[in-house]
Amino acid sequence: MTEVLNKNVRHRQTKIIATLGPATRDREILRALLKAGVDAVRLNFSHGSYAEHEQAVRQLREISKPMRYHVGVVGDLQGPKVRIQCFKQGSIRLVQDQTFVLNHHLAADQGDRTQVGLTYPQLHRDVHEGDILLLDDGRVELEVLASSDKDGIKTRVIHGSELSNNKGINRKGGGLSALTITEKDKQDIVLAARLNVDYLAVSFPKDASDILTAKKLMREAGGRAGVVAKIERAEALESIDDIVEVSDGIMIARGDLSLEIGDAELTAVQKNLIKKTRAANKIAIMATEMMQSMIASPVPTRAEISDVANAVLDRTDAVMLSGETAIGQHPVLAVKAMSRICIGAEKGESPYTGAAMDTTLRSTERVDRAMALAATYLSRQLKVSAIAALTESGSTALWMSRMCPLIPIYALTPHMKTRCKVTLYRGVYPGALDTVNKTHTQVNHEAAEVLKKFGIVKDGELIIITKGDLMGKRGGTNAVKVLRVGHILDVEN
Repeated sequence: MTEVLNKNVRHRQTKIIATLGPATRDREILRALLKAGVDAVRLNFSHGSYAEHEQAVRQLREISKPMRYHVGVVGDLQGPKVRIQCFKQGSIRLVQDQTFVLNHHLAADQGDRTQVGLTYPQLHRDVHEGDILLLDDGRVELEVLASSDKDGIKTRVIHGSELSNNKGINRKGGGLSALTITEKDKQDIVLAARLNVDYLAVSFPKDASDILTAKKLMREAGGRAGVVAKIERAEALESIDDIVEVSDGIMIARGDLSLEIGDAELTAVQKNLIKKTRAANKIAIMATEMMQSMIASPVPTRAEISDVANAVLDRTDAVMLSGETAIGQHPVLAVKAMSRICIGAEKGESPYTGAAMDTTLRSTERVDRAMALAATYLSRQLKVSAIAALTESGSTALWMSRMCPLIPIYALTPHMKTRCKVTLYRGVYPGALDTVNKTHTQVNHEAAEVLKKFGIVKDGELIIITKGDLMGKRGGTNAVKVLRVGHILDVEN
């Protein structure tokens, strides 16, 4: 964050991701989103052309550079979303107990009240008599009566509604076998690498192998993005420990996940996923319909306020806006409202509640992790205004953020890629600092000056600096120093 933000927004620990789309193509709207406190943007590869995504990133970087504002970019793969195809009239209405056929032989635009085509011709192999299929985010519920290659999937309507083109299909309980990384995804990964995105979100992974495949494809394309697993399949929960281990973080995509596991199970699963991910020193992103009413309304509902606040209190790293900023009528107001709710929820936090203490008490054999733990402990014992983590990769700042200090952590680094990467770390803010050919005293002084420039500290206040004796080396953090701003000695220690 930089001086363009007011003090409250700059001190917000929970990060905000805004999805770009038609509502944000105007440069002034995009500039207003940044000023409102957006930390990262999402490119939804399910929508928009390559040219539109390229223009969005170009505009973002043109606007943010003179503002000296570091913004992360998340490229979100479409994945193997199973969908119906199109109706002759654009939509139909299904009523209870009628028969309806999902017919993979039907032409893409020939759907009617009795049948519709499919984007996934093999669906009939995955479903059996008695299975429940959920269409359009559960608004339509179908019971499978019979399934074959010849006749398609014959169903009975349990709950009917209006059904329009290209709506998604889920099987209650999960189990659809479509490959996670589609041919379109492979092309989109090449685009993501070319755009130099900071994170790649993988849709519908079943297990760790899907994440490893995405990582391999990203590296082959020349990209260095972190890979985030979108948890939206029931099968993913069965392999969640392995998925978390090989990912840089997870995104809890509650729409499809809720359909597969049932809405009653979602909240407990959500909380457990955040806890598990933080314990593994990875990032957690909360997504899907957080402030859905603000697509049309200038204010959120009370339920949406509670939903966002609950995620904040569970210590998610980031909360995400989708349609609210991509196609909504009030994208800037949505960001401001979400920021306001996050700040309000964070006021009641304590670093000494269960999850935080469990994390800080874990032992480690790594010196750099021990330094992060020491800095966090010192910040609780002394009246410290901020922590400056001099870092190459951002890892030390991430570890400190898992330990929930209630003061800001600044990841100071010469690397732009690292500064953009840490934009999704809870309570961590990026700053530029070049340590090459400088003495430790010079570096201490310049780190303090960066924090003063951000308006975080004043002369006479205490700060903590973590760094390595061999500055510029990854994983080399081996020192913690407590300094009083304005009283840094001009001699080497």
